[in-house]
Amino acid sequence: MKILHIGKYYPPHFGGIEKVNYDLVEGLNELGYSTDELCFNEESTTVFEERKYKIYRAANLFKLNSTPFSFSIINILGRIHHQYDIIHIHLPNPTGAIALQLVNFKGKIVVHWHSDIIKQKILKKFYAPFQKALLKRADRIIVTSPPYLEGSDDLKEFKNKCEIIPIGIDERELICDEQFLSILRETYQDKKIIFSVGRLIYYKGFNYLIDAAKNLPGDYMILIGGTGELFDKLKNQITTNHLESKVKLLGKIPANKIACYYNLCDLYCLPSCEKSEAFGVVQLEAMSFGKPLVSTQIPFSGVPWINEQGKTGLVVAPKNPKALSDAIKSILSDQKNKERLGARAKQKFLAEFTAKKMCQRTIELYNSLFVE
Repeated sequence: MKILHIGKYYPPHFGGIEKVNYDLVEGLNELGYSTDELCFNEESTTVFEERKYKIYRAANLFKLNSTPFSFSIINILGRIHHQYDIIHIHLPNPTGAIALQLVNFKGKIVVHWHSDIIKQKILKKFYAPFQKALLKRADRIIVTSPPYLEGSDDLKEFKNKCEIIPIGIDERELICDEQFLSILRETYQDKKIIFSVGRLIYYKGFNYLIDAAKNLPGDYMILIGGTGELFDKLKNQITTNHLESKVKLLGKIPANKIACYYNLCDLYCLPSCEKSEAFGVVQLEAMSFGKPLVSTQIPFSGVPWINEQGKTGLVVAPKNPKALSDAIKSILSDQKNKERLGARAKQKFLAEFTAKKMCQRTIELYNSLFVE
């Protein structure tokens, strides 16, 4: 069985979907399933890499609404598709989806549905017929959580093809630099640390977490990692409200340092406020370190499905700073409860959300495609 994954980008470009794509391709190859990758290059050149598997990076002509456009991906796919038994495409990826329909692929198609297209309404209107045609053609559709499947209008008529396979991560990659951790512990030795990380964009809700700091005691410190278009606005919000002693923007955290912040923190907070936050992989990373969670009740998102109310943490209404601060104080003011929630978070992670479990479930799905 030979498999080709089609993604938007691929590491060293990292994002939530890219990480899932990477973990699947790496994990499937480790388990003996020959799997290659086709994606877009961030530059205007086509690049081919041969590792223990093949990576085709198609030249990117331009980007519109975060969507890369390329003719090269059609040419590459036209040349190589006959080599594969299964093509596994990660969506949203309009150009990749259209390219797949322009080649005469005879094998099995698996669509990995990470998220609906929500904000780019004009793009979606143009792309909708291609998306629907691909969903009709697909043999299986992977959805990452039951709530997301229930709430997706795009998947309504295709539920019989859908299968839930939660995202999993490889906790072995989250290696802590002990020397840097010691520095962090010394820096914040008298503080209770709330950690949050992600792109600084509208749906992540970091402005509500910053507002929540107004209602937190002086020995609480919120550390927010990440870069994005709202960096200056959030920094100004901190300064204007005189919250410098309670909130710090860390900027981009190097990959070899991120585990230190998970290790350091007393609690992880995901304040996202829109359905664009379809899953919340960062919750899994925090759970792998045995940290309790505070997150939001986003309708039809996997976020509150991962963080079970009262079991792994607390779930509050989105866009509500007071609810966030009350939940944070509730957990951090009760050491025994904090430890209990953290322990259950770790147990749930190991049982449901490892990369190995995700790969095993995906292999079972692949095998089912060839059973009469």
